[in-house]
Amino acid sequence: VQLQASGGGLVQAGDSLRLSCVAAGETFRGYSVGWFRQAPGKEREFVAAVFRDGGSRFYADSVKGRFAIHKDNVKNTVTLQMSSLKPEDSAVYFCAAGRTLIMSSIRRDQAYHYWGQGTQVTVSS
Repeated sequence: VQLQASGGGLVQAGDSLRLSCVAAGETFRGYSVGWFRQAPGKEREFVAAVFRDGGSRFYADSVKGRFAIHKDNVKNTVTLQMSSLKPEDSAVYFCAAGRTLIMSSIRRDQAYHYWGQGTQVTVSS
């Protein structure tokens, strides 16, 4: 499955952004989908994920209460609504999908088989 992430941009602290991840060529149904981010000089880190059942959602502590992930199987899109953005949220954001990953591994990037190209989010103070 080919993933395409979009929606990044330059915003000010406190603003909101919505990232979208679209699957081309195959439906998201049956896939768990996660968002990861990587800032310059730092390792890629888990941000949020939705399990393939569509109802179980997971968040990094750093974004809990500010970000919301939603999986729309009809539109074949997973969105990451980001609010109250902080400068430390600045990074390249990647969406990833996996069909067979188990819930206990949903925060591990190695568990995902398919990756999008990334979209840049920059939050100015």
